[in-house]
Formats: sequence, C-alpha cells, structure tokens
Amino acid sequence: MDLVRLFWNGLNRLAAAVMLVLLAPLVLAVAAWIRIADGKGVLFVQDRAGRDGVPFRMLKFRSMVHDSVALSAQLGIDDPFGLVENDPRITRCGRFLRRTSLDELPQLINVLAGSMNLVGPRPDVLPQVACYSAADARRLEVKPGITGWAQVNGRDDIDWPQRFILDRWYVDNWSPALDLRILWRTALTVNRDEPPVHVDTLNIERTKAPSRVA
Repeated sequence: MDLVRLFWNGLNRLAAAVMLVLLAPLVLAVAAWIRIADGKGVLFVQDRAGRDGVPFRMLKFRSMVHDSVALSAQLGIDDPFGLVENDPRITRCGRFLRRTSLDELPQLINVLAGSMNLVGPRPDVLPQVACYSAADARRLEVKPGITGWAQVNGRDDIDWPQRFILDRWYVDNWSPALDLRILWRTALTVNRDEPPVHVDTLNIERTKAPSRVA
C-alpha cells in the first residue's frame, strides 16, 4: 500500500502541474477580477496543518475582507474561522468564488509542492488542530486535499463531529478508486447552490476549554 500511495502522490503532483497549465487563463482571469473588484491582496495565505500535523502555507484566492479573523470579534462571531448567515466578511466576488470553488484553484500549487493532494481531509487551521482529540487527529494521517469525502457528503452543511467521522472513514478505506470517485462527485457539484450556514459549536467550546491531542 505504501508503494501504491507513493505512486498516487506522484500522479497527484503531475495532474496538478497539467491542470495549472490548462487552467492558467482562468487563474489569471480570477486574479484580475479580485484585484479590480476588491483591491490588493489577490491570494489568501494561511498556515494549515498538513500530514502528521506539520504546518504548511495553504493558498486560496481571497474571498473575504482583509483581517477577517480579527473582524469576527468586532462582529460578535464566536468562531472566527466559521461563517455566519449573510457573512459581511465575504467580498463582492467572494461569494461566487466560494460557491463555485474557484477560490481553491491556487491549492493546485500546494499539490504540486507536495504538501497537499487533490483528495484528502480539508486542511484545518492550527488553533483548532491544537485542540484535537486523539481520534480527531487520525485525519492528519494522510495529506490534506482540495476536496474530500466530507466535502462530497455535506461540506459546510455538516458539523465538525460528523466531519471527523467521515475523515476517519476515508483514512481507513483509502484507495485510488475512492479518490477518483470523490473527484467525480466533486465535478458534478462544482456550481452548487450555497448551503445553509451551519453554526458549529464544537470549536467554540474547545476554544473556551482547549485540550491537547493525547
């Protein structure tokens, strides 16, 4: 299985390189749109937890205002990394980019660099990973992905406990065939309706009483 995974990781990087070339006009068009519509700062760069919890710099097209995490305190948002209904932090073009997942395109660079794969558990922010239980941390046993099993089974409309369950299932049942199935289901739902905002209380509760991974 290690050789299969090594080979699959290599194919992921090759696929990312090909996609970056083919999608270059779209990437440039989205970057220009963000620059014109919302000013400087086309990319959003944030430290996320990779495989085994090793931090890496994840790239996205910026879909929220600058300092959105700090702004959440002023708006009374308990979870600075979550969303609220009609979130005022989302930019004019950001809502479309998030709905179509175009904001994720720069992560192909992360895949090419080897810090992510096309499919895997979505990379979480470091403050939340620091509060993982041992069972939660199992999602860190594989590389994070641009899309994943949890994303095609509910995405933002499921809470974190359910995401952990789905991600553990993915880790235990991983295969190239499963990744291809997830990619296919992702392609079918790219231009999806915006899901209802699901306020997640788990990370809010853990922030108030954090616990380290056992």
